[in-house]
Amino acid sequence: MNDLFSIEGRTAVVTGGAKGVGAMISRALVRAGCKVLVVARSAEEGERFAAELAREGSCTFLRHDLATMDGVRAAAGAIAQHAPALDIIVNNAGAFSAGPIEAADDASWDREVALNLRAPFFLVQQLLPQLAAAAKAGSPARVVNIGSIAGLWAKSSQAYAYGATKAGLHHLTRMLASDLTARNITVNAIAPGFFPSDMTAGFFTAAPGLKEQMLAAIPAHRLGSPEDVGGAVIFLCSRAGAYLSGAILPVEGGLWSA
Repeated sequence: MNDLFSIEGRTAVVTGGAKGVGAMISRALVRAGCKVLVVARSAEEGERFAAELAREGSCTFLRHDLATMDGVRAAAGAIAQHAPALDIIVNNAGAFSAGPIEAADDASWDREVALNLRAPFFLVQQLLPQLAAAAKAGSPARVVNIGSIAGLWAKSSQAYAYGATKAGLHHLTRMLASDLTARNITVNAIAPGFFPSDMTAGFFTAAPGLKEQMLAAIPAHRLGSPEDVGGAVIFLCSRAGAYLSGAILPVEGGLWSA
């Protein structure tokens, strides 16, 4: 059983990996024995988080803004230098905004498209040689895209660009899986529900009363925990998840799926 779920010794990248769900994932991977590269925009926050996590294992912070193509290319170059063979990419970095349709603006929309949808695709594209170097028959390299329950249902909470980009990321996951699985690179997505994070707080702020409504509606009667999302990523990246590709895994306490 230990071998079935072990990812010890693998190298992983987690974008947006210094806070919220990304930090939960980074911490789970380090504790599972991975060498983790955390990519984030905030130097102070990222360096502090990586230094804290390095006390438990291997964690390195790389400062890059994935909302620009120059940032994506620079991040890919830095990752390739640290990891000539890359076992795992977790595309978690994202942007969120919400408000009445009349208040939506194109600058926020474009940033969310760039960070939530464009960056995951081009980071995978740029790092294909490194993924291929780690990929083996029966032990594929893994791409895990962090989508959202917002991309599964039509309840917008007025987060129009966010929901649309996450739905696009889910579909991109399937398209990449159709091309890369035969190359021993699996591509799956996790669609988290409500977890404690700045982004979730944004949902709740944008829609007063939503938190209480969601807690009442979630069959599990709680928000998600670090173990919930960290365990899902470990499963997808372990031998236990090696035959799964193109899946969208809801991790939401039954809110959408039950």
